[in-house]
Amino acid sequence: MSNLNDNVRIDKYLWSVRLFKTRSLAAEACKKNRVLINDVTVKSSRVIKVGTEFSIKQPPIIKSYRIIQTLGKRVGAKLVADYLEDITSADELEKLELIKNSYSGIRDRGAGRPTKRDRRDIKKFIE
Repeated sequence: MSNLNDNVRIDKYLWSVRLFKTRSLAAEACKKNRVLINDVTVKSSRVIKVGTEFSIKQPPIIKSYRIIQTLGKRVGAKLVADYLEDITSADELEKLELIKNSYSGIRDRGAGRPTKRDRRDIKKFIE
């Protein structure tokens, strides 16, 4: 039995190509109008075909993909490129990088909880 399937629901496909960790999260994204085909929101039961382009709203950007092949079972991360093509525009990716770089936190990420002395220093700096 092969992984290819002609009639695949969008929620199952999104889970199969590892865009969502669980199928219920994929269905929930459809329910919350975050999955678009031709700029129209779709239900999780929507059947997809090869060549269909779809978008997923992942604030602050919208990621776009093209279906190369349909499948009914989850595949390994290395095989995702055989079934899905990322066609997200450079502008959207640039917007994401800009937002990531604009964060100006005082502490380094992963530095842990500030000590009492650190909190005093931060408070002095802010005031």
